[in-house]
Amino acid sequence: MRETMELLAPAGGWEQLRAAVLFGADAVYLATDRFGMRARAANFALDDLPAAVALAHEAGVRVHVACNVLMMPGDIDELPAYLRAVQAAGADALIVGDVGAAALAREHAPDVALHVSTQASVANAAAARVWRGLGASRVVCAREMTLDDIARLRQDAPPDLEIEAFAHGAQCMAVSGRCLISSYLTGRSGNQGHCTQPCRWSYALEEEKRPGEHFPVEEDGRGTFIMNAKDLNMLAHLDALAAAGVDAIKLEGRNKKAFYVATVTGAYRRVLDGEPAADVASELLDVSHRPYSTGFYFGEAEQACDYDGYEQQALHVADVLACDELAGEGSPAADAGDAMMRPRYRLTVRCRTRFAERDALEALVPGAPARALTVRDLTWLPDPTDDDPRPAPEPVAVANRSCNRYTLVAEAPASPGSFLRARTFRRSARHG
Repeated sequence: MRETMELLAPAGGWEQLRAAVLFGADAVYLATDRFGMRARAANFALDDLPAAVALAHEAGVRVHVACNVLMMPGDIDELPAYLRAVQAAGADALIVGDVGAAALAREHAPDVALHVSTQASVANAAAARVWRGLGASRVVCAREMTLDDIARLRQDAPPDLEIEAFAHGAQCMAVSGRCLISSYLTGRSGNQGHCTQPCRWSYALEEEKRPGEHFPVEEDGRGTFIMNAKDLNMLAHLDALAAAGVDAIKLEGRNKKAFYVATVTGAYRRVLDGEPAADVASELLDVSHRPYSTGFYFGEAEQACDYDGYEQQALHVADVLACDELAGEGSPAADAGDAMMRPRYRLTVRCRTRFAERDALEALVPGAPARALTVRDLTWLPDPTDDDPRPAPEPVAVANRSCNRYTLVAEAPASPGSFLRARTFRRSARHG
């Protein structure tokens, strides 16, 4: 049942888009520099949207454009021209949360499917029927729904209305993301894509007659993160989502880097394609994450009250740009008595984090478990300059020039677009 669910991955910019496509997304969701809920993401210029759509469509991947901020009068005035541009770009769907925006989308982008954002808090079949009457072909479930709630929605909603649900990533403590705290405390509205995440901050009580004396909300004297939601992880429960009637699962993360998108998309792709979740689950520990939970699907959501921070089991060290098999070369097979030689590969990579000769790394590749490799013959490829248009490669012991190109020889291949990672634990937290 689960293999029929669409895998919808985030694309906060060009690198993330390429990673999502390469690592198995059926569709991506993205935004331009207007009307999206993740204003801090790199996003896409409206003029670049046709090229982004073309890149995805060439790989058979659909493109959903987020247009789901709280629409103010000035936004509505500018929306018709924007919607026409989205349709002209060839986008497959618009994600909207405002009734007025939906009506304008039907008028000015009639060839683009209409998907209802989780911002609309669709949690019952009556609401779903209203949206279907307005032309929507899909609703994204309110984040507070349990699996039983979704099953009831599927039973009572129009049969041709698709249901999408979040399966992974950060969660908002507010009702389907509609929060006023950021606007109140900082003047930056989360409902218009500028959330400062004050729900992640540390809080303590102060009694008015004893200014400066803080009292912990819980036993931790440094404060408590009482609103700090855990991250969602439903990798082990995809069959349950499918059984409830979910047509598409969404991965949160338009503010995340390409390495994150590749890792998470690749993990869900492998399980959707039949691998046991237990064999893939550790991949989701390798990217930065808060403690995981199953959100509201099986009951009340949990919060990480001890600290606000991330941890990860692996560190992204390089992007693979090219891979060439070294003809006529090899390394001794594991069995010293075996005359067979394993092939070796020269990888051209872009350095992201320091690594060194003889380091043990892993190659994160699409559709397969990570491959172990050892760095050998590390060589720096200097960029050409006016004074030296053809600089000579330089053997080095350490790759430490960020974004510079290097080559290395390894016993495992890694296709262009793959990533190299080091098994290094890292934790960033203000408390705990």
